[in-house]
Order: sequence, then C-alpha cells, then structure tokens
Amino acid sequence: MTSARDDILATVRRSLGVSGRETTRRDIVADRLRRAPKGVIPARGQLAGAELTALFQTQAEAAFATVAEVDASLDVPAAVAEFLRGYNLPASLRIGGDLRLRAMPWGDTALQIQQGPSDGSDLNAVSHAFGGVAETGTLIMASGPENPSTLNFLPDNHIVVLSAKDITGDYESMWDQLRGTYGRGQMPRTINMITGPSRSADIEQTLLLGAHGPRRLHIIIVKD
Repeated sequence: MTSARDDILATVRRSLGVSGRETTRRDIVADRLRRAPKGVIPARGQLAGAELTALFQTQAEAAFATVAEVDASLDVPAAVAEFLRGYNLPASLRIGGDLRLRAMPWGDTALQIQQGPSDGSDLNAVSHAFGGVAETGTLIMASGPENPSTLNFLPDNHIVVLSAKDITGDYESMWDQLRGTYGRGQMPRTINMITGPSRSADIEQTLLLGAHGPRRLHIIIVKD
C-alpha cells in the first residue's frame, strides 16, 4: 500500500526518466548537502576551555538548574550524596546502564542504587549527558538503556553528570558530534534537550517548578 506522497514522487520520477537510485544523482545530492552554507552561529558560545564551561554554568543556573563541579568521575557519588543531604532527600537513586555511571564508586557512600527505567515511583535519578550546549546551558540526552528517557521526566529530582570535554559552544557543533558518534542511520530514537527543571506559568502567570517533570535539575560537571 502506497501513500499519496509515494504516488506523487513516483510520478515525478517517471516524468524525469529516473528511478532515484542513480549513483551520479545521489552523489550530487550528497555533495550539495555537504557544501550547504551554515546558518548564523551566535558569538556568545565561541569560547574554549574554562570559559566555555563557565558560560554553560551561567546559562544553566539562569534557567533554575543548580551546578557543581568535581575534579574526576570518582568524586561524583560523594557530590550526589551532598546534593541529596542539602535538600533533605532520601539517599536512594535510580540509574540506567551507563557504563560510566556504573564504574563510579557508589559503594563508598550510603546511597541505595536501583537500575533501569523509572516507573514514576522514583524520587531521585542520575543520568549521564551526551553533552551540553554552552550558549543556552542545555543538556543533550541520548535515549537508550544506558540513560532511559523516563529518568529525564518522571523523578522529582534529576541529577545529570556532564563531562566538561563534552560541552560545545553551539547547537551546530553538538549535532556534528552526535552524527560523528552514532553514524549514519544509527542515531538514538530520541534526543532530549533539557534546559533547567520543568516549569510552567500557564496558571495566572505564576511560575511553577515541576509542572511537567522534575522540580529540581542538578548538573555535576566532571572536569577530567
């Protein structure tokens, strides 16, 4: 069964005398896509090193996220425990199957760890971001069993680990990294872009955090 779109495109191909599978034509299209001019990229994000990380933190905090820095991934569990204590939250977490998270010394803390997607009953969750975009303080979350999308939306408190080396200045650079990492046809089913905790001002223009997702977003930037 074909759609109206398929019928229209088939008619166009017949009129041109082509099938759409010609190597030369496909190479021409691919070359045009590669050489397509890039859009305007804001100068704000064209930084590097510590300045880029500082810009990400500033923008993330402006969107009501909290940010902490640690020197190495081994320091993450202690930083998570400190965050939970600071808000008097239970010492329990849900994480996905991300190997970077699983390799961290959670056993050095009193935190109780559960693994897998959330069913909505979890208060706290930890994910590892694919990257961050400094110009808006946005986290880029790639879906999959390593970091289930349910952890992005269902728990009240979402803690996200972000490697400083994975922060780019702009979205264009981040999409280049995604395509380079996953390759053609291998992109994750979903890419979630998260800027701050969930919030809404639909009711009487009063800002409410946690309206459609986590009420707290805490980002731990790993310097190494």
